Amino acid sequence: MKNICQKVYLAVIFIFLYVPIAALVVLSFNESKYMSSWGGFTLKWYENLLNSDIILSALQNTLIIALISAFTATVIGTAACLGINNMQKLPRTIVMGITNIPMLNADIVTGISLMLCFMAFGFTLSMQTVILAHITFNIPYVILSVMPRIKQLEPSIYEAALDLGASRPYAFVKIVLPDIMPGILSGFLLAFTMSLDDFIITHFTKGAGINTISTLVYSELRKGIKPNLYALSTIMFAAVLLLLIIMNLPKKQKS
Repeated sequence: MKNICQKVYLAVIFIFLYVPIAALVVLSFNESKYMSSWGGFTLKWYENLLNSDIILSALQNTLIIALISAFTATVIGTAACLGINNMQKLPRTIVMGITNIPMLNADIVTGISLMLCFMAFGFTLSMQTVILAHITFNIPYVILSVMPRIKQLEPSIYEAALDLGASRPYAFVKIVLPDIMPGILSGFLLAFTMSLDDFIITHFTKGAGINTISTLVYSELRKGIKPNLYALSTIMFAAVLLLLIIMNLPKKQKS
């Protein structure tokens, strides 16, 4: 009975998670504009997507912001982890506690705070302010991903490399970096995903005429979402699914 309940519970969870996505995929191939009726199979919404300058511009902005902010936050967050790890216990605890605050804080508070900060320092809200805002809220997520890997490092190996004549940069690149690379990659992917998915902070820090996918969808809600956005969402979901499959392929064991 317990196993049956567990399976039913798991099935319900998967239904709630994936049925809406499946419906989105089906609607992207629907000839009709209306969700309530099926007008036949078509690819015209994908063709319309490729011919829509507004959507392609929003997608380009989204990817540029996500890539730049994720890469920058990963570099800063990794460097911060190395510094935090070398602190004494009390300062390290305090800094880690401060680092966790942005992740627990409401996005609307962070968005309004960053907007007021930019305006106070004379910044004009633009693409650059969105990138700076995304870097700011991504750094804690990178630290959260990289810090556990740094704590697992064996410092004696790094010190032995120094004793054998290796320079600090060389020892870091050859010994420390490969060990923490899984955490760095996880932090980068998490930062990229958070930036790709963000709406509230982007909404408060973007300038006029700048749109990302999330803000474009929000603006389209007033007029009614067009099916070409279903097609875009389907492509993004397929790209993420393909990436996950590739990352989880079994690696060949070296003989």
